[in-house]
Amino acid sequence: MESGSVTTPFGRRSMTFAMLAGQFISREIEPGKSVEKWKLFRSLCAAKRHLGISDRALAVLNALLSFYPENTLSEETGLIVFPSNLQLSLRAHGMAEATLRRHLAALVDAGLVARKDSPNGKRYARKTRDGAIGTAFGFSLAPLLARSTEIEQLAAKAEADRLELQRLRERLTLCRRDIAKLIDVLLEEVPGDWTSIQEDFGSLVQAIPRTPDIADLTPLIVAFETLREQVANQLQKDIKPHEMSGNPDQTERHKQESKPESIIELEQCSLNEPPERRVPDPVSEAKKRFPLGTVLKACPEIVNYGPDGPVRSWRDLMVAAVTVRSMLGVYPSAYQEACEVMGPQDAAAVMACILERAGHINSAGGYLRDLTAKARVGKFSLGPMLMALLRANGFGVGGVS
Repeated sequence: MESGSVTTPFGRRSMTFAMLAGQFISREIEPGKSVEKWKLFRSLCAAKRHLGISDRALAVLNALLSFYPENTLSEETGLIVFPSNLQLSLRAHGMAEATLRRHLAALVDAGLVARKDSPNGKRYARKTRDGAIGTAFGFSLAPLLARSTEIEQLAAKAEADRLELQRLRERLTLCRRDIAKLIDVLLEEVPGDWTSIQEDFGSLVQAIPRTPDIADLTPLIVAFETLREQVANQLQKDIKPHEMSGNPDQTERHKQESKPESIIELEQCSLNEPPERRVPDPVSEAKKRFPLGTVLKACPEIVNYGPDGPVRSWRDLMVAAVTVRSMLGVYPSAYQEACEVMGPQDAAAVMACILERAGHINSAGGYLRDLTAKARVGKFSLGPMLMALLRANGFGVGGVS
């Protein structure tokens, strides 16, 4: 257990409650306690959000730990490290001294290290006659050792939160997909005005934060599942026993004679283009403009709406775009017009872009019509929109492939 009087900082630095707390925590180390320093550091990285420390502060702590000669933190081997700012900067990947000082102060404020300043403010150690370190001045790692159990518990909680967030995201994605496809069936098969349901769905989608946490997703999922139940109940009421019967020829004839506004839209978009705008191989033409991989990197949300899992082809993207069109409340006529003006592949890519920015767009249908009008007179192209989303998702020019 560390002993001794409370020490105050050198020079003009004032004593703070955090500094005092760090010294008091250091005195609470259980006798004989030790912990593997890099294992503890990994736990710190996992628990950084709960501890309120940044990546840069962790880089400085990593550098401090590298100056501790043993692999195990223990009072028996001393817990003071005393590198100069120059040495510390070199091991923190050349961090500027002003930045280094700021993150050292953050580590002290977080109660992870404690200052032990010498009379002149320098960091050094005095050795005994046998060469062992006697008195040392610098940064004490004792708070880390004292709080190691707490840090490991916070890391375990952070991992549990990560898994719970992943589970909630999956649940939300499945629910969104279910509602979008059920609304498609509702629009195709059940006469009536379903605008309010589409608007409710669009409002819920727009309410999803770009980087949600557990507190955000939990009430949203309840709202999504309630809406899914509402749509499913409406469909159940309109299913009639005789509609479930009939031979395969009748069923096939019914499909051919009807004009559903769902997946078949992608074929209609291509077939309804004027002869002078129609291209023999629209998929090949789209690939000349932007590869499918570029669109998916710029718009990762769209992959959740493929017909049989992830989007793997241009046709999958066009099917997903029709699902998203319905989900965002875009009228079939607006999407049909976009297909005619931009081509079915570019129109599908634009829908993927609109989905990616759904939280920032008040009316997806109005926005699509505006882009279509601009494209008609040559004032809109897909490229800048994709490039902006690539940059927003962390890809530079090199992200286009």
